[in-house]
Amino acid sequence: MIAHTTLHVTDYPKSKAFYTAVLASLGYRNNMEFGESAGFNDGKTTDFWIARENEVIPTHLAFQATSRKQVEEFHQAALAAGAKDNGKPGYRDYWPGYYAAFALDPDGNNIEAVWFDYSKVK
Repeated sequence: MIAHTTLHVTDYPKSKAFYTAVLASLGYRNNMEFGESAGFNDGKTTDFWIARENEVIPTHLAFQATSRKQVEEFHQAALAAGAKDNGKPGYRDYWPGYYAAFALDPDGNNIEAVWFDYSKVK
């Protein structure tokens, strides 16, 4: 189990505003800040951080959603906050019941919300 992770960003204020808006759709809130690093709490732990770096190598990070609706809200919130669409909400061939949506954040990181629809698993 991963306790927490940090995603590097180049424009800290812009990315903090972006993630504050987008992650609210998944029940996260910004609850910690140290310099140009911000932590986000999912109601249990502060498990997601962003931190300013001069250079970013875009990466992929998936957040687990609790429902299909939450995946859709995540995608809508991301686009409203300025993300580029990288995959509309829908079932994927990765695994039976894998329902996800993807967006590119201001630095090109591919962020995803995924919900596992166990009714589709045989």
